[in-house]
Amino acid sequence: MNPSLLASIALCALTVSLLATPLARAEFPDPLPKAILLWPSGAPGSESRQHEPEHREGDNITNVHAPSITPFLPDADQATGTAVIICPGGGHAKLCLGHEGYSLGEWMRDHGIAAFVLKYRLSKEPDSPYTLEDHAMADARRAIRTVRSRAAEWHLNPERIGIIGFSAGGELAAYSAMESDLGKVDSLDPVERASCRPDFQGLIYPGKSSTFSAKAGMPPVFIACGYGDRPDISEGMASVYLQYKAAGVKAELHIFANAKHGFGYRKSAASTSAASRWPDRFYEWLVDSQLLDDKSQTTPKE
Repeated sequence: MNPSLLASIALCALTVSLLATPLARAEFPDPLPKAILLWPSGAPGSESRQHEPEHREGDNITNVHAPSITPFLPDADQATGTAVIICPGGGHAKLCLGHEGYSLGEWMRDHGIAAFVLKYRLSKEPDSPYTLEDHAMADARRAIRTVRSRAAEWHLNPERIGIIGFSAGGELAAYSAMESDLGKVDSLDPVERASCRPDFQGLIYPGKSSTFSAKAGMPPVFIACGYGDRPDISEGMASVYLQYKAAGVKAELHIFANAKHGFGYRKSAASTSAASRWPDRFYEWLVDSQLLDDKSQTTPKE
């Protein structure tokens, strides 16, 4: 082959590669707000590994040993006092922090909702010492306690603190609503004195729907998934909705006819499909549920 032609092909390939790289990371904000450690002295069960660096590939993170929340706080003139902990998915083997974490954090912030993106420990990462029940759930509950314990500092309503999760993170959100406590009043740790009960829950195509249960008094729930998702989600979440209905728990269900698994929230895909606009439906649900004071007259940041 002509050497000049080979050089042209190589140059084109390099150009395509360089152009593709930023697009692959477009959901990762820069600069990123500083994360807040949930246990500054080391998470129980992770003390000996908390100084190991996280591993990043694109917008995905692994090797989490120091669980944290990354805050996205609205400007004072837009703040509604409502807050949400965001749990990214990733099959408990990684955290998809782009389209299931930071992008939604920015959207929430720009719509007056304080958002805290959770990095939790991964129970299915190769050679992981962690379990979902003992470690990932401890991180989710600690995140809720942390935000509630600092509500005054962040100008939040302590009775409007919820949790939302995608896929594996949706399991954490559902379980946190299924089992919680009002805090340990005699604890020396002020965070542990705060309740870990979420005031609302958002379940976005969560797995393990067969393990979910509902009972009277649980926080209201917003559910979104795709018709084309696997049966335990596309059919299972309809069954979960009926469980909430039977228990008298207020629930709203959206099954998007043209969506599959993992649609998340991508800034670049906003308004291109009904599923991509699910955060608008979530916002409306919060307002309808009297969990959010509508400030829509204030134009959100783009």
